Amino acid sequence: MKTRSTTRAVRTPGGLSLRLDLRALLVVVLLLAAACAAGVALIGTGDAKIPAADVLRTLAGNGNAYQDFIVNELRLPRVLVGLLVGGSLGLGGALFQSVSRNPLGSPDVLGLSQGSTAGALVVIVLLSGTSTQVTAGALIGGLVTGLAIYLLAWKQGVHGYRLVLVGIGVSAVATAVNGYLLTKADLVDAARAVVWMTGSLGGRDWDQVWPLLALCAVLVPLVLVHARGLRMLEMGDDVANALGVRVQRVRLVLMVSAVLLTAAATAAAGPVSFVALTAPQLARRLTRSPGPNLVPSLCMGAALLVAADWASQRAFGADQLPVGVVTGVLGGVYLLWLLVTERRAGRI
Repeated sequence: MKTRSTTRAVRTPGGLSLRLDLRALLVVVLLLAAACAAGVALIGTGDAKIPAADVLRTLAGNGNAYQDFIVNELRLPRVLVGLLVGGSLGLGGALFQSVSRNPLGSPDVLGLSQGSTAGALVVIVLLSGTSTQVTAGALIGGLVTGLAIYLLAWKQGVHGYRLVLVGIGVSAVATAVNGYLLTKADLVDAARAVVWMTGSLGGRDWDQVWPLLALCAVLVPLVLVHARGLRMLEMGDDVANALGVRVQRVRLVLMVSAVLLTAAATAAAGPVSFVALTAPQLARRLTRSPGPNLVPSLCMGAALLVAADWASQRAFGADQLPVGVVTGVLGGVYLLWLLVTERRAGRI
């Protein structure tokens, strides 16, 4: 049976010819619409319920004072943090899976989330730091862990399976460090640490929105500029070199970007698990398109996280169940299904 191609050639007014995947474009539009719809529903959910029409009217600047305070000051920052964190994790996961050429090459498996958690726990347990200091500690922990993984995996370049194996080892070490830090904490700090380690969007405000938005504004265009080189890397280093790609430079830029995206997302919302693993895989299955699927993965991550937060609030009440628990359950089920599928296909 012949498969009809959904790719079309488009010529811009400047004479530049582009190839456009119509199915991937449709998936991106639908995912963006789903993310926005879930965001509006999430803003209206809580102890003070607000109909979707009133939410939209308030966002347009036509709500009353009460609605304006609830929507714009209390709930909108939470939704924006969810969208930015989900998008960052989805894009970071797509980068790691593409660079490692392994569907399990996500920040959860490679130990970046555990490294960020270790940085946050050091601040909470040993320094009794403020929330801002905890955020900085998580960011530094993620960056240090990413650097350690890169240096340990380096041997005339960084290759996929070595990166994954080193990441699993670093993850085990970071998990042990986290357990040790929890045993040294007093009851109050331990409770605070466990809440942070679950991953939650509760209590997020504009202080978390602006730094994450600024970072995404820099890193997302940088990643997309290198998308062609990333696609060449998936065909192997030799082929990429023959096509003029500076392999190690492109790989380093993309890995640093992925580490920064993951560490910043973890710093903003805690270690929300499995979004970085599942979002790129689901996006690829929807688009049916080869390559890293960077933009669909970003949109899928944003839609997944906001929808999971809305579902947890609808099912259990406002802030009763952190979103990290929901994504952990769904992601664990997906991981088991992925492993069974890969084994049946003879790839593991």
